[in-house]
Parts: sequence; C-alpha cells; structure tokens
Amino acid sequence: MTDFTMKTDADGVAIITWDVKGKSMNVLSLEGWDDLDTLVDQALADDAVKGVVITSGKDTFAGGMDLNIIAKMKQSAGDDPAKGLMDGLMKSHGILRKIERAGMDPKTNKGGKPIAAALPGTALGIGLEIPLACHRIFAADNPKAKIGLPEIMVGIFPGMGGTTRLVRKMGAMAASPLLLQGKLNDPKKAMQAGVIDEVVAPDELLAAAKAWVLSEPKIVKPWDEKGYKMPGGAPYHPAGFMTFVGASAMVNGNTMGVYPAAKALLSAVYEGALVPFDTALKIEARWFTNVLMNPSSEAMIRSLFINKEALEKGANRPDVADQTVKKVGVLGAGMMGAGIALVSAKAGIEVVLLDQKQDAADKGKSYTSDYYDKGISRKKATAEQKDAALARIMATTDYAALKDCDLIVEAVFEDFKIKADVTKKVEEIVGKDCIFASNTSTLPITELAKASKRPDQFIGIHFFSPVDKMMLVEIIKGQETGDVAVAKALDFVRQIRKTPIVVNDERFFYANRCIIPYINEGIRMVREGVNPVLIENAAKLVGMPLGPLQLTDETSIDLGVKIAKATKAAMGADYPNDEVDEVLFWMADEGRLGRKANAGFYAYDDKGKRGDLWDGLAAKYPQSADQPDLTEVQHRLLFAQVLEAVRALEEGVLEDIREGDVGAILGWGFAPWSGGPFSWLDMLGAPYAADRCDELTTAHGKRFTTPDLLREMAQKGQTFYGRFGTQKSAA
Repeated sequence: MTDFTMKTDADGVAIITWDVKGKSMNVLSLEGWDDLDTLVDQALADDAVKGVVITSGKDTFAGGMDLNIIAKMKQSAGDDPAKGLMDGLMKSHGILRKIERAGMDPKTNKGGKPIAAALPGTALGIGLEIPLACHRIFAADNPKAKIGLPEIMVGIFPGMGGTTRLVRKMGAMAASPLLLQGKLNDPKKAMQAGVIDEVVAPDELLAAAKAWVLSEPKIVKPWDEKGYKMPGGAPYHPAGFMTFVGASAMVNGNTMGVYPAAKALLSAVYEGALVPFDTALKIEARWFTNVLMNPSSEAMIRSLFINKEALEKGANRPDVADQTVKKVGVLGAGMMGAGIALVSAKAGIEVVLLDQKQDAADKGKSYTSDYYDKGISRKKATAEQKDAALARIMATTDYAALKDCDLIVEAVFEDFKIKADVTKKVEEIVGKDCIFASNTSTLPITELAKASKRPDQFIGIHFFSPVDKMMLVEIIKGQETGDVAVAKALDFVRQIRKTPIVVNDERFFYANRCIIPYINEGIRMVREGVNPVLIENAAKLVGMPLGPLQLTDETSIDLGVKIAKATKAAMGADYPNDEVDEVLFWMADEGRLGRKANAGFYAYDDKGKRGDLWDGLAAKYPQSADQPDLTEVQHRLLFAQVLEAVRALEEGVLEDIREGDVGAILGWGFAPWSGGPFSWLDMLGAPYAADRCDELTTAHGKRFTTPDLLREMAQKGQTFYGRFGTQKSAA
C-alpha cells in the first residue's frame, strides 16, 4: 500500500494522487517521499506523459509532515544525528528540485513537463512546500481551507524549501507574516497574498489544472532565469536593506532572543538571498538542521505538537462510553459564564444560560452576539453563523429549563454557600445521569462536592479568561469523582476545541499553584529593593509573556488580596507570604487595584493605556545600590514556578508530565521556548537544577528547597521524560 498513486489519462496527463490510508488528513512520511520520488521519475521518463497534476484523494491536501521523519533522519547516520538530518534534508530538496526543474535542460531551461498542484482543501507545512515546487498552484474555492506554513508555532521553520521559495516568489516583506507568524489564509486570501496562483470551483479543480498543463505553459521559475531579482529587493538593495534591518529588529523584539527558530529562519532568508537558488536551499537545510538539533525546538515540538495533540485526542481519557454533550446548562451569566455559553453554542451545543435576573442572563447572551458582530465586521463570520449560535442559547432565570441538560457548568461567585445552594437546586431538576461541573479556580472540588447527592458525578472544569481566546481547560477530579464525569468533561472540551489537562484536587489545582509563586516572587523583589524595570524585563527576556507586576495589574490587585487572605486563613502558621502581602495590601489601600482602576504597579492614562511603572514604588521601596544580575532574577522567577510543578507531580496532583508542560504553556504562558517546566528542567539537567535550588535556598529562603523527587533524580542522573515518558506519572 502506497501513499501516492499515479494514473495517466487519455490526454496524457499523469494524475499523482496523495491519499494516506487510515488518516483523515494526509501527512508525509519517509515512505511517502520515496513513493512521490518514484512516480515523478516515471512521469518524467514516460514519453506519453505531457504533464503532471499532483492532488489529493481527500477533501484536504495535507496537514504537514510526520514528525517521525526527523527522528529517523537523526538515526540514519548513527552517532552523528546532524549529518543524518542534513543528508535527509538535502535528499528531500532533491526530490522537490526534480519537480521544479521537471526535466528541463540545465543550461538552456528548455524542455521539461509542466507540473501543477491541485489543492482540494487545507495545505499546511510540507503540504504547501510541495505545491511551491510545482509550476502552478490551483486551489478549490473552499473558505474553510487553511493554506500556510505554521511551523514557527511549534519551534521550527519551513525547512523543505518553503522558506527559500516563498521569499523568492513574494519578497521578504510580503512573506514575513506567513513565515515569522505562521499566518494561515483561506484560498482566496492566499491567492491575493501571492502564495497560490488560481482559485476555482471545487468541481472544476482537476479540469482547470489539466487544462493549464496541456496549454504548453512556460514553466521556468523566475529564480532559475538569468537576471532574476528578488521582489522588494535583496539585502543590499536600498529597499531590501531596510526590509532586512526592520525584520531583524522585529524578530528580536518579538522573541527577546529566546526562540531559536525565528532567528534561524531570518538567517536562512538573509544568507540565501545573497547566493544562487541551489546554494540557498543548502543554507536553508543547514539552518534547519541547526534548529532541529537545538533542545528548545525539540521540546517545543514535543509539547506544542505531539503532547498537545495526544491530550486533545484523549490520551488520559477513561475507557467509558462516548459522553458527547448534547445540552449544557451554564449557571451564572457573568464574563466566565457568557464565554462558556459562547464556545459551547459555537460548537453546536444547545445552551441554557441561567442567572438570577433576566437582564443579567440576556446580557450574558449578548456576549455571543457581540462576538459574532466583530467577526462579521472582519469577514471572519457570517450573519447565518451568528443567528445559529444565538438560536442555541436560551437565556433564563428558570431552573426548570435545565431539565434535559446532560452537563451543568456552574460559574457563579467563588463562595461555598452560593455554590452549594445552586448545586442542590440543580440536582432537584436534572436527570440522574447529568454531570455537574464547577468552574471554580480556587475552591477544592472535594469540598464543593459535599453539597451534591452524587459526588461521583461532580467535577471541576476550570476555564481561563477570556474563555473564547484561552486554549487550556483544567479538569479537576475530586476524591469521589468517577470515570464517567472525567470522560464527560474531556469529551466536552474536545467538542469546544480546546486542550484539556486532568489534575487531582488540591489547593489552587495546578495552574494557579504555579503562577501565584511567580507573581509573589516579583513582588518580593520589589520589597527587597530590586529595580522593578529589571524584574519585568528579566521575565520577558526569558520568554514570559508578561512580567509578574504587569500580570498582577491585569488580574487585579484586590483579587490578589482576596486570595492571600483566604490562603492565610486556610494555612495558618504555615502561610509563607507575609512579605508579599505587605506590598499587595499597601497597594490596595492606596487604591491601586490594577488595570481596571487605571492604577497599579504601572501608571495608566485616562483611556486606560499602560505607561511606565508607577514611580510611587520607588518612594515606598527604594532601590538598592547593588542590583542582582539578570540570570539571578530570571532563575528566581522560573524556579518559583517549576518547583511547584515538581511538587504537584510528587503529590499526585499531576498524573502526567505532558499535562504539566502543555498546561503551563497554554495556561499561563510559561516560556514556550522551553517546552514547559519539566522540559526546562531536563534541559538544565537534574544535578544542576538541584544544586541551583540549594543556592537559591541559601540566598532567598526555604521556598526554593529542592523537592525530594528532583534530588533523587539528580542522584540517579535521570530526566523527567526519561523517567516518566508518556506514561501516567506516579512519583
């Protein structure tokens, strides 16, 4: 069984069809490469073949490359993985260059057979790099199709010729959103951008491609012609010079220098633009090899592609019957409840949105209306989609409307009594098989479940705000939560197209228990006299999306005060954050409650635009004459988070390190370049990490004490992924 097949029609056009059996979307394997190479050779050698069309047997073209190719390439050269990668990449370039040259005379550019790509739908990664090597790209008019090169999003860049060809086809400036941001377009927008050549009706796709092939078209690519000049100018052309200077500044400004793929991509483009095309391909392959050998890229691929996909497909789902949600009841129509209603209705689920007052329920429903209005204005949604979503949402105050719901998501105030009251009211109405979920971010699920008559059907489903934008959903198992409830929560998250992690019940669960120490460490340093500018920039320079002080402003200082008081009440004498509270409570007393009050650690103008750090901080907490170095500040901020992740694993809150890494990146933006807390510790090595914890403990206190698990792993020379791998972890 082969991934590619070929059939030559009566007109002399060879149709090469890509159709990977058993997969909903084509992905390229090493065997697939060999299949394609063989068929291209046959077509070019057959005098009866006038030209070739490469298409798909599915309603999409391809979703990318099987990442096992990278591992196999590394292994192919024994102890020299870089050589294996380089050899494999150059072989791949050879196949695509064969398609591109199509039998033309190397000196005269005469002869050759036209080769067209016919894309019925989505074409991503290598699924676009193959068409870019063809002489003309046709795409079906399918508005749901996505066309682009998203590799940068998982820590690599288009390394099979896509970088070099796209820049030569469009120019560096026009190609930069697709290469550096991974921007995806529908077919019409892809044609407007210059990525593809023609968009035709789906039922005319093959006919259009064949007609072009038989029209005896000119097939020499511009970069193979004498006198070729790059659109927009090469690096030392006056216009091109400014483009590359600007691109370098943009890349370093956006990545803070911690994402190797972006810098490597820019280097491949810059250096490749100075040399002939075939040399440029070799340069691209060298930089791609460099990236693939970087532990950051390996960790990003593992967490943001392999592990994320595994979790979304139910890697840790209990083995119970399908629990697809048909009708969900959302209790509380505030920001969280309104967001949950939106994503549910958008996914085709019927929603009952319930609040105490009809005005509040209606306002919650209007959130969906406003969301679609914005989408319509940006031509990303239609009026029909809006009407369909709104028709699925019933805004009400009547508990009886919840009768047929098979899932309830409670999103009322963070108060035990209120949550217990609504739990009891709901259980009087819903059927015995209905699962009840609380969207709490801090209250223990086991305690909340005490209000339920069916604690085995009670679970936590913790959304992050804003619900429509945040991809992570944290599912929390109480002590009595059963498998059906877990499966229901996971199936619901799959339906609304988000990424789940499943954790066990403990104070702050997983995400909040890790992010709170990050915030606290930043505030501690303010009190110690560390320059707040150093604190914030140290965080950003190590890949955190927001510094701890800005994050505090965004989440609100009074919320921090509320959490601190509740935590201290629960922990008593063991409470470790009195130093932090001194700063936090003072800020609250000053009325500086964060962005919502236009006053926090930062200053804001009348329109709410954030300015510089508030100068009142320096007056209250003068900066020390001796400031710590950058690495010291960064290690304090990072270890504050990762040690909580390790403790969560030790205590059984986390059962799977994949969930720990994916949850950290998607939940609070933990340095994505690192692949997550456990991947970062594996990069450092357990022995170094344990020693560094000892140094931080001596300098800054017992909150940095080396966890027993990390100490044990250091002594044994173990890594987290080596010890726990893809199995459920049980420290």
